[in-house]
Amino acid sequence: MAVSVACCGVSFVNAPAKLLQSSSALCFRASSSCKLNPEKKKYTLRVRDEHSSNDGPQPMAFKSSPFGSSQQKKDKKESQPTDLRQTDPAKIHDASFLDAVVKVYCTHTAPDYSLPWQKQRQFTSTGSAFMIGDGKLLTNAHCVEHDTQVYFPLLFYFPLFFFFFLTFFLDQVKVKRRGDDRKYVAKVLVRGVDCDIALLSVESEDFWKGAEPLRFGHLPRLQDSVTVVGYPLGGDTISVTKGVVSRIEVTSYAHGSSDLLGIQIDAAINPGNSGGPAFNDQGECIGVAFQVYRSEETENIGYVIPTTVVSHFLTDYERNAKYTGYPCLGVLLQKLENPALRECLKVPTNEGVLVRRVEPTSDASKVLKEGDVIVSFDDLRVGCEGTVPFRSSERIAFRYLISQKFAGDIVELGIIRAGEPKKVQVVLRPRVHLVPYHIDGGQPSYIIIAGLVFTPLSEPLIEEECEDSIGLKLLTKARYSVARFRGEQIVILSQVLANEVNIGYEDMNNQQVLKFNGTHIRNIHHLAHLIDMCNDKYLVFEFEDNYVAVLEREASNSASLCILKDYGIPSERSADLREPYVDPVHDNEALDQGFGDSPVSNLEIGFDGLVWA
Repeated sequence: MAVSVACCGVSFVNAPAKLLQSSSALCFRASSSCKLNPEKKKYTLRVRDEHSSNDGPQPMAFKSSPFGSSQQKKDKKESQPTDLRQTDPAKIHDASFLDAVVKVYCTHTAPDYSLPWQKQRQFTSTGSAFMIGDGKLLTNAHCVEHDTQVYFPLLFYFPLFFFFFLTFFLDQVKVKRRGDDRKYVAKVLVRGVDCDIALLSVESEDFWKGAEPLRFGHLPRLQDSVTVVGYPLGGDTISVTKGVVSRIEVTSYAHGSSDLLGIQIDAAINPGNSGGPAFNDQGECIGVAFQVYRSEETENIGYVIPTTVVSHFLTDYERNAKYTGYPCLGVLLQKLENPALRECLKVPTNEGVLVRRVEPTSDASKVLKEGDVIVSFDDLRVGCEGTVPFRSSERIAFRYLISQKFAGDIVELGIIRAGEPKKVQVVLRPRVHLVPYHIDGGQPSYIIIAGLVFTPLSEPLIEEECEDSIGLKLLTKARYSVARFRGEQIVILSQVLANEVNIGYEDMNNQQVLKFNGTHIRNIHHLAHLIDMCNDKYLVFEFEDNYVAVLEREASNSASLCILKDYGIPSERSADLREPYVDPVHDNEALDQGFGDSPVSNLEIGFDGLVWA
């Protein structure tokens, strides 16, 4: 058994302490309330070869982002990186780069996806971060995921507890410098979930006195020395471990469930190292420690987010004042290594990848068709095994080129269609997941009708409920279906709050609702809209497997108030469902397509030569 886990340290004082011991490893993951269960959800690494040539794509220049340089401009001086090769090992504790690494303390309160109107019990964690200038710190997104925030209207209802809330709820992300006994309040500016990076700011001037931000280096080579610095479990002081770069390739990011460039190292990375920097011999930061690969058959496999990914994150934030995420092409690709297949498709050379499916929500659906062969990406030739040149003498997965782009970028594809070469342009957009891996805004949507609790299906809900209780048919849709239009959701009856109105429906938990009063459900907001507009005597819900639930409308409205009071639920629906409904379907033909009948993966990587790009 092998599990890839994010390495944020966890404190057990306020945590539910649901640590799960497998036969191979003890796994910590603060971003999921310590509920990473290797038996329930395996974050296996799905890696590919990735390399390039001088003629191929080059890593993005980090200096394009201002975050690493504005502080030096203010000081009117350039801080020189420490050359670790010339540093006396006995005096490593005096190296200036250590002072830029700080310890992160965070109190997390994750949503309760089974009871979506409330939060889970809070827990605390520790991680690492480092200074990049301009009053900013860089760390991992999972280190500050679901950081506790107070709902400000509460302060007006409970003025006597204002100081309590201010002290214990507003200041739930704090940082501490090496050699200092004070903790400073940090604000989370932005999180990049798919790349597992977060940007923090600290306003206190005392925190930045004498601080020198780290400088970023280029993508390292194999066997280059690497030094990892952070605050892992096992002690309170700073920790330094050394190793070498053992592999550079596309890596599965456990927290973001995405596949991006990663650096594999053999230096020790433990819970609490997350967010800490990794240095080369010149004292330049070459990446951010973020996860390890644990198995009975492996040891000393740690992973670092390279500066190319960090640069993409910061540039995205600088351009848009928010994080928009990594784009995708929106096609399912197959390798063309078989000569007979190339001949059948009239591909004259040993190159190209076959388009097997185009996502309906992608812009590629307007210009690409099933059976097209992509032979070039912005004039860079694509090999028949799905790779492109990378650096001097290596090759890398074709999708690496897409990960270097930003949402809204236009790329030119060279394709062969029915033996005829063509050039087409495609706008890249972030992938639309029918079943999301993370909930935007942090709190899931829900609506309660006479004790029937409806909510969208999501990966956190599947993990919380356990796959066995979800059902094989629903899991199959979650894993192998794609969205037909933007905004589509799988809405399920997550549970039934028993009362005299819904007698007989208590055993219908985790059933997908397909129709309401004969109308197909598009998403949870659509269901709420249909219920609000309904003037019929009965509310008729049609579920999968031909189940049907019928409620008398007026009796349901009366019962809902009593149910909310009896179960202590603050509202019969989430705040987002009080907004006016906007129909996401502009093309009614999308609704005529089959739902969940296509054997393609909702994940970003497929199997045996089939891969999403």
